[in-house]
Amino acid sequence: MFRLCFPFLFTLVALTSFAQDAKWKKYEVEADTLMNRQDFEGAIKLYSKVIKTSKLKDKSSYGSLYKRAVCYYSRGQFDPALADLATFMKEYPSLYQAHLLKAFIYRDMDDAENQLKALDNALAIQPGDPGLIKWRSGVYLQEGEYEKVKEDLQYVKAIQDDPEVEMYLGFAYYNLQQADSAFISLNKAIELEPTYLPAYLYGGSFSLQEADHERALKYLDVALKLDPENVNAQFYKGVALVELDRLEEGCRFLAKAFYNGEDDAGGYLKERCYTLDK
Repeated sequence: MFRLCFPFLFTLVALTSFAQDAKWKKYEVEADTLMNRQDFEGAIKLYSKVIKTSKLKDKSSYGSLYKRAVCYYSRGQFDPALADLATFMKEYPSLYQAHLLKAFIYRDMDDAENQLKALDNALAIQPGDPGLIKWRSGVYLQEGEYEKVKEDLQYVKAIQDDPEVEMYLGFAYYNLQQADSAFISLNKAIELEPTYLPAYLYGGSFSLQEADHERALKYLDVALKLDPENVNAQFYKGVALVELDRLEEGCRFLAKAFYNGEDDAGGYLKERCYTLDK
């Protein structure tokens, strides 16, 4: 699904001017070096020294809380990362990167509700950011909020259209029973990138659901040219051919899909072709 690139988290902004003569400053400089080397465990220990030494009495030391949270996140330690962010955001509630980091954490925790809250808070600070809106639409998609997906992606499309936006917009349209609009979006994705395999697979799948087996074959033939071993394309093409009573060819594709791990092909093989034990 839609995701922003992880290194974006390291685009830190200066919180305040750091006191050059602070006792904890040398620990922070060393910790920053370790974090840049992706020695997150070592960086955490030094940022902890900064926090312990400074006792967070100097607001400029709060940067170490944020950076320690980044390190915890990088090690998959989500609870301490969130705890650091909670303390940090008491002093800096409007820092864009902090809300973004929370969104990354909740994404990896599969917590859609809090991920959406974090994204909404980030968007309140930086309204209209197409990357964040695209990310949010992906969460809405997972949650089945198709009207919200459509609204978000129509906005993104007007700014920076791409095949992925069109494909997921098509998925939203189809689930809103707007099949014609769904195929328009899928075809637009293909127009933008003729080798974009997912659009052909969704085109084949949606066509099968619409019982338009000839159209399904048009999408799936291209999909299999792009990736001859794609199991979904093999399965969908087998179904389309069988439904068109082209049994010999259809059963061949279904058998190939079945032996490549598509268990659903077994039902078609048993019903329309022959009994087959895997």
